[in-house]
Amino acid sequence: MSTTGHLDITADDLVALIQKYNPKTNVKQIHAAYDFGRAMHEGQKRHSGEPYFTHPVAVAAILTEQQLDDATIITALLHDTIEDTKASFKEINARFGEEVAMLVDGVTKLTNLQLNSSETKQAENFRKLFMAMSKDLRVILVKLSDRLHNMRTIKAMRQEKQVQKARETMEIFAPLAGRMGMQWMREELEDLAFRVLNPEGRASIIRRFVNLQRETGDVIQRITGDMRLELDKRGVEAEVFGRAKKPYSIWRKMEEKDQSFSRLSDIYGFRIITDSEEDCYRALGAIHQRWRAVPGRFKDYISQPKTNGYRSIHTTVSGRDGKRVEVQIRTHQMHDVAETGVAAHWSYRDGVRSRNPFAVDPTKWIATLTEQFDAEEDHEDFLEAVKLEMYSDQVFCFTPKGEVVKLPRGATPIDFAFAIHTRIGTACVGAKVDHMRVPLWTRLKNGQSVEIITAQGQSPQATWLDIATTGKARSAIRRALREEDRARYIKLGRELARSAFENVGRKSTDKALITAAKALRFDGRDDLLAQLGSAQITGREVVQAVYPELAPKPGEKVDMKRAVIGLQPGQSFDRAPCCQPLPGERIVGITFRGRGVVVHAIDCDRLGAYEEQPERWLDLHWHEGSHPAGYGATLEITLNNDAGTLGRICTLIGESRANISDLHFVDRKPDFYRLLIYVEVRDVAHLHSLMLTLEAESAVAAISRYRNMSQPVAENETSA
Repeated sequence: MSTTGHLDITADDLVALIQKYNPKTNVKQIHAAYDFGRAMHEGQKRHSGEPYFTHPVAVAAILTEQQLDDATIITALLHDTIEDTKASFKEINARFGEEVAMLVDGVTKLTNLQLNSSETKQAENFRKLFMAMSKDLRVILVKLSDRLHNMRTIKAMRQEKQVQKARETMEIFAPLAGRMGMQWMREELEDLAFRVLNPEGRASIIRRFVNLQRETGDVIQRITGDMRLELDKRGVEAEVFGRAKKPYSIWRKMEEKDQSFSRLSDIYGFRIITDSEEDCYRALGAIHQRWRAVPGRFKDYISQPKTNGYRSIHTTVSGRDGKRVEVQIRTHQMHDVAETGVAAHWSYRDGVRSRNPFAVDPTKWIATLTEQFDAEEDHEDFLEAVKLEMYSDQVFCFTPKGEVVKLPRGATPIDFAFAIHTRIGTACVGAKVDHMRVPLWTRLKNGQSVEIITAQGQSPQATWLDIATTGKARSAIRRALREEDRARYIKLGRELARSAFENVGRKSTDKALITAAKALRFDGRDDLLAQLGSAQITGREVVQAVYPELAPKPGEKVDMKRAVIGLQPGQSFDRAPCCQPLPGERIVGITFRGRGVVVHAIDCDRLGAYEEQPERWLDLHWHEGSHPAGYGATLEITLNNDAGTLGRICTLIGESRANISDLHFVDRKPDFYRLLIYVEVRDVAHLHSLMLTLEAESAVAAISRYRNMSQPVAENETSA
């Protein structure tokens, strides 16, 4: 792609650029759009001091290099008119038609997205960006060209604005261009951003290139000549082009491989453009016979094209000196798609829409990207899914029936299962790769045959999120886990509601719960119960919504024997001595045969002993209300060894309305001593308040809550 300067391009110059590939262009309409845009932007200046209208014209000229249709070129000329001038959607619709008006409106909306804001906002912007793309992909083509021209002229901006725009370009626009198959644009955007973000790094690579050329001469011309000679010998009609890779591409390779410039080998790339697909493979044979192929670096995207329509053969070969060069082999039509990607759908050649058999349908392409994101509720999850999809390279695997499944590099059997169908992924219990049973975390390789083993009743595990790599699989796993959590929360919420209503002498009937849901503005009974079970609302609030006069008051006394909600009728409970859970803390119960339930704090280290026995876990909650000061907790205190110190501490504990049940000295020194004090408090808030009071005492050198995790887990505690 050329990077011709776009200053002082007249309407006639622009028409001439379009007529090179589309002689049947609507000259009158192009002139009208040019004149209207210039009139609207009259008097406006760019940061550089140039007339503002030079920018829309430059964007239009970039789009002519991609041989795009009149509607897209006109949109480029008008893309800032709704945003920055008095022009309206209605006026553009009347002058240039609905198609152009909708495109200009789409670009305006994209321009208004603040793509450099917080993660949550950025994820929401990605959603909007994909929605805009799904309506008409040409909106993005104009936006990418707009960004490209702004990056080419970025020096006129303030330094902090340059860095902001460069980072946004590197994170969003460059990978988006790559995903759309527009590699030339991706490379140029990356390099322009690299120039701003790391000017020293870029300059050092360019210096090394100059030194290398001085030492070795024109390597590109020499290798290009050798390749032409080999192809001529075998009668293959082809054009050969060579180039040094862009500074940013080389910098990234140096970072990834942790190698210096001198040790990097494949810094040159060559393209062989043939007349037919058959000639591609003949050219490949000629190259491999003359130079040694590097193992593991061959990819055939002709037989297995990328989703954006990209087709090409990639190979890396090394010469006698050990220097590697990358070679891409493709036909002219494949080359058109490789240069313009998804945009090839709108390209013109000789005045007619080009019927390139390799161009993909943009609506189908964008559907594959947006499909899995529709279900993502969490902004962070959505952003992660988008970035995963946009930055991924692909591997091709086969089902047992020989069907091809395309996955990102690093994908696992779980990704494969969800790629076939969500139902298969959900029920997956194992996998065979090339007829051998493998763990689910195995990384799949090109050409492998994968068989998924399923079982009824299986559901996704939380650990799968660490294994899955595709957006689709991770979205489906999260959705399933959310539904599973929701079912558990609804069950617990039902128990909490029953208890809360019984406390006021009423029953938690479906009608009462539906009434409460309406009053509290929830989407039905189950939504209310899920919120109650996950502690987003309290039982008191639910009762209050139906019986405001009967709802328990916050200070109402709670019987210690009935302090925990979530137990089965007749089930007794004990507080675990290791973590000593207190009212107000999140808790979980572990069942023991013949002993009832032992209640642990949710963060208790001893719970790890029961990880493999999920059937013994119970979701529990403390009753709301005022608990008596009868719950034991242990404080570890270091005191100055002064007369009367311990007495003052005991007095402070009594004044805080807590009881001391025991004292144990751990360490005595001439100037300090360390002891464990066993106190009885109402709840965790009472304990924290007591600790703050003691910490303020000058004789207290250190204070912390003590939990005894040192005892080994008793055998009868690990088997129900």
